[in-house]
Amino acid sequence: MIRTAKIYPLILLFIFLGINILFAQTSSIDDFDELYTMIRDGKISKSDAIQQLNSVTEQISNLYYGKGGVDYSKENFCFPLRGYSQSSIGGKNGSGYITKGYDFFEGNKHGGHPAHDIFVYDKNQDSNDDRTGNPIDVLSMSGGIVVALSNDWEPSSDLRGGKFVMIYDPGDDAIYYYAHNNKVSIELGDIVEPCQKIAEVGRSGLNAYKQKSPTHLHISRFLVNGGDIIPDDLYQDLLKSKAVE
Repeated sequence: MIRTAKIYPLILLFIFLGINILFAQTSSIDDFDELYTMIRDGKISKSDAIQQLNSVTEQISNLYYGKGGVDYSKENFCFPLRGYSQSSIGGKNGSGYITKGYDFFEGNKHGGHPAHDIFVYDKNQDSNDDRTGNPIDVLSMSGGIVVALSNDWEPSSDLRGGKFVMIYDPGDDAIYYYAHNNKVSIELGDIVEPCQKIAEVGRSGLNAYKQKSPTHLHISRFLVNGGDIIPDDLYQDLLKSKAVE
């Protein structure tokens, strides 16, 4: 009886600590989402943002593996639009990717275009595939965990990304950014696999909404280096990724 009385409080303590650790890790997703919003809106200095990102990405990595997330090789990478292939990538041999003038920490005011635009069949600009009349699925290129998103955007907004998704892949310490969606299909904290549907193609975003802009998916990859966020050209990985019908 005495031994049981001593052990019982220890069990409660371990349960309490476990719950608190899980809560802290889960809240790190909200922390990242809020931090990204502050960066985007120019409400935090670069040095402070880097310091906070360094801490929060480590917590998110622990959460990812704690929730059963696994690392995927590039052989598992998926072309990010269902029913489309590499021939839909804009530019010539990846020429649409421009890092000059870009700084992640300049938020919505950044220059450059460290991304690739993948164009779809949508001449009437209703965000549906002209060939099928149906929405076009955006697929996660990699595995990872959803760390930021927005399912709200109005034409009066000056935000360029529109409805977007950010997925952090702890295995490669990389962030994937999918922008201009019509609808986001996942939630913060979701674990995703390559080829999983995460959104539907759209025309949200300051410039993407304009009639002169053909409907497309904007996809970027960034490497996390001690909290710094560095653009990484994923063109070659797009070329080698598997297309899904």
